Amino acid sequence: MPSPQQARAQASAITSGRTAEETEPSPTARLRELFDGPRLSPGQRRIAQYLIEHITEAAFLSITDLADRVGVSQPSVTRFAAAVGFSGYPALRERLQAIALAALGSAPGAPAPDRSNELQAAVDAEIENLENLRRDFADPDQVIEVGRALSRSTPLTVLGLRISGALAEYFAYAARRIHPDVRLVTKGGTVAYDALLQSREAGGTWLLAFSMPRHAQETLTALRVARTAGLKVALVTDLGLGPLADEADAVFATGTGSRLVFDSYAAPVMMSSALLQAMTDADPERTQARLEAYEQVSEQHQFFLRD
Repeated sequence: MPSPQQARAQASAITSGRTAEETEPSPTARLRELFDGPRLSPGQRRIAQYLIEHITEAAFLSITDLADRVGVSQPSVTRFAAAVGFSGYPALRERLQAIALAALGSAPGAPAPDRSNELQAAVDAEIENLENLRRDFADPDQVIEVGRALSRSTPLTVLGLRISGALAEYFAYAARRIHPDVRLVTKGGTVAYDALLQSREAGGTWLLAFSMPRHAQETLTALRVARTAGLKVALVTDLGLGPLADEADAVFATGTGSRLVFDSYAAPVMMSSALLQAMTDADPERTQARLEAYEQVSEQHQFFLRD
């Protein structure tokens, strides 16, 4: 069986000379691509199968109606949405409606299909992820609260293993401008365990962890070590439910772009920026003092080119 990346490589070749009819998968294929990746429970597979068989109708059902049609509970539908990579049922329904409209549009006499290429489709998917995040930010209380907690944690440890390391490095680089002691962990195993234990012994209270697909077993183990040591865990990930989320005190679930061979991370980066902003707002005097001091050092040593 091909890996998710292998499957995407076969499905998302960038060939501008092809027509949309040749490259656009069928609605059923799009749904199977959406549902085949995650490991679904039997009840979740029932929901997926119902959506595949009744997409043009099911995509416009409320969560209550869909649960009744399938014979499951409303929380089961919510968990299913999270399992297939969405922040909730409304976000999943938006994607389903786009697929359903495409199915209806392919009927005889329908308007000409959208001839966007695979790169444009990937951007569209990321725009949708950002729109979902924008709706989540309508209530910013959790971001503000966790940002304050991260600001107070000295040291503050930031963890990202494998492909998630790049997101952790971005956050840590920026956080060091406004926080006196940021410790970055990008290696798993006993190296990560040592760093987490030392952080707690030094007075740290929080760990900020990033975990993007494919989720590493060593990330789960590191979160368990952190909690055992007494650290609280804030997690930026793509799924709001599951074993990783179970080990976190605060979960920030954001969609990732999965239309191309390798995932893209517009929404997780935006979430990182929001947490950084909350940290700066938590202690504005310290933030201002540290930024001014850094500017003086960077000017003295000519860190940057003059614009």
